[in-house]
Order: sequence, then C-alpha cells, then structure tokens
Amino acid sequence: MASTSSGRLPWIDHLRTLAIVLVVNLHACVTYSHVGDWYFMAKPEPTLAAKVPFIVWQGHLQSFFMGLLFFISAYFAHGSLARRGPGPFVRERLVRLGLPALLYMLVIHPFILLALNPWNHDFGPPAAFYAHYLGSGRFFGSSGPLWFAVALLLFCLALAAWRAARPQPAAATAGQSTAPSSAFLLLFALGLGLGTFAVRLVQPIGTNVLNLQLCFFVQYIAFFAAGLHAARHGWLLPLAASKHARTAGWLALIGGPLLLLAIMAIGAKTAPPEAFFGGWHWQAFGFALWEQLAGVGLSLGLLALFSRKLNFENPKLRWLADRSFGVYVLHAPVIIALAMLFRSLPQNMYVLAALLTVSGLAASFILADLARRLPGLRAIL
Repeated sequence: MASTSSGRLPWIDHLRTLAIVLVVNLHACVTYSHVGDWYFMAKPEPTLAAKVPFIVWQGHLQSFFMGLLFFISAYFAHGSLARRGPGPFVRERLVRLGLPALLYMLVIHPFILLALNPWNHDFGPPAAFYAHYLGSGRFFGSSGPLWFAVALLLFCLALAAWRAARPQPAAATAGQSTAPSSAFLLLFALGLGLGTFAVRLVQPIGTNVLNLQLCFFVQYIAFFAAGLHAARHGWLLPLAASKHARTAGWLALIGGPLLLLAIMAIGAKTAPPEAFFGGWHWQAFGFALWEQLAGVGLSLGLLALFSRKLNFENPKLRWLADRSFGVYVLHAPVIIALAMLFRSLPQNMYVLAALLTVSGLAASFILADLARRLPGLRAIL
C-alpha cells in the first residue's frame, strides 16, 4: 500500500487517500449511529428514524470504498510482481502487509483493550491476559481494520503462486486496450449482486470468519481481479476517460440514495431489518443488487473525476498520500480515545460524528507522521 515516488499515477494515490479518509469517517459514524460494528459505540443508541441518514451514507461508503482499495492495490501489484518475480514479491508483501497486520494484532488491539478500555471491563492482570491472548490464538481474529491487509496479503500470495505455476509474457503497455463497454460493466455489477446474494445465504451481513466479513468478499475478489486485468491489458486510463464512467458515477450518486430509500421503505413494511442482511428474502436480494450497482457506479465516477481533476502532484497531497496507509493502521485507537473524550459533550450524534471525523483524521495523520520517523516503522507505514 505504500506509495512510490515514480511510476505511479498521482490521481490514483489521491484516490487511495480519499478511500482511507472515508474509512476513518465510517468508523466515526458507526460510533454514534450503531449501524455496523465497532469497538466503542456511544450511548444511547439512536432511534431507527435517526439512523436513516447514517444508513444511507454508510451504505454507499460500504458499497465501494474497500473494493476500490483492492482494485488500486491489484493494479500496482501486477507491475510489482512482474518486476520482482514471485519470490521477492512475496517477501515484499509480507513486510508491507504482514508486519502492519501483526503490529495491529499484537500491539494496537491489546492497547485498545487494556489501556483505553472504553467499556471499563476487568481483563484481569495484563500479563496473564496477554499471555492467554497469544497462547489461545485469539490474536488471529483481532486484526481490526487491518483485516484488509490480511485479505490483501492472501490475495497477493495466491497471485504469486499462480504466476509461479503459470508464467506469463510481459505486461501490455498501458493504454493499448479499449475500455470495457457500458453493457459489460452493467453485467459485471449485476453478476456481483447475484454472487453477493448467494454468499449471504450462508454468511449474512454481521458475520465473519477470523474478522473477515465474507459477505462483502465477492466484490473484493472481483475488484482485485479487475485491477490485475486493467494493469495487464492497459484499459484503466481509457476507462477513466470514458463517457460511460462519468455517466455511471452520476447515476449512482443521484439514483443510489433514492433506490436505497425505496428498498428500505418497501422492505421494512413486511420484514425485520435482518431480512436485508441475507437469506432467502427479496430484501436481501434487492439490497445486494443495489449495493453492487451503486458500488460499481461510484467507483467508475471517482475514477473519472480524479483522473480529470486531480492528476497532478503537490507537496500537500504527497504528504497526505505518503501517510495515508499509516492513518489506516493507526486510526482505531485515536478514534476510540477521542470518542471517549467527547462523552461529556452535548449529544448531537450528527455533529459529534463530524467532529470525530475531523479531529480523528487530524490526530491520525499527525500520529502517522510521527510513527514514520521511528526506525523500522517507516518501512511498513
């Protein structure tokens, strides 16, 4: 995930920064909305009516931003693998992704539990707790937001194994291929929706396996594969410049909220909220289709926007891009500590979510900058 100074398209780095900013915002929103799951959720839980703006906002974020990070990561993983070869590529990925994940599981997560402890839970003697935490293997499922690094590492290991078994000729030059057609992109989104619905029959929203929410992984795997294909066949830039990418973005931006509200309003009349999460319910089917149509559309729109408006470099944007992965790794304890501090403030959850987002981002970028100055951490943050 770390940026390099050359050979990268500036706008993709800026898009990655935006996605990570939205990750911080999502966790700030969950803190007050109780829509989703997070370490610390402020009390009291809001009413369903008060949650609706959060549901719409968070639903749109979830529909695209992690998939887009997998797409961007795969786009650059293809070139890295081609340059290094499978063995060195795996070693580099173990450092860049494996070590941050271990840092979180072995240091940051226990710090949140034992030092911040927003629930005032009695964990017993810290040394005994930590020894059991390690010995029981509990830390494997305690990756927090770094589930992304774990999943991306697994994808990269699978990619390296595939390339080692099936070597391919050199990658095509970017720009040699035409962009996927609008019909193909629509079918791609519909296919993702059907696949997501199928997975949620057995892994509904809210479940996980070792902190990996498999209910979202159809999109993550498909976007990773799409990123590899875009890098190999050179259609990212033609796609970003295409008219149908802009059109898809506008349709998702305008039509996405309206369609989601309609599905929620109609579906809630005949079934409980859990019917949207998975199983043989039309609500789950409709939500899965909406999610992937909106996610693909928003992703395409952002590719078009950033490639046209932010394809330049300056010191401020570079500073943010260089520290964005550090923010991703370190923001959880920052958000939790600030939310605990804000408990004494007047409880307007919309204002508090905005305040927690802004202050959490500022503090996380500062912390990431400081951490990158420490020996050893710069290489992984």
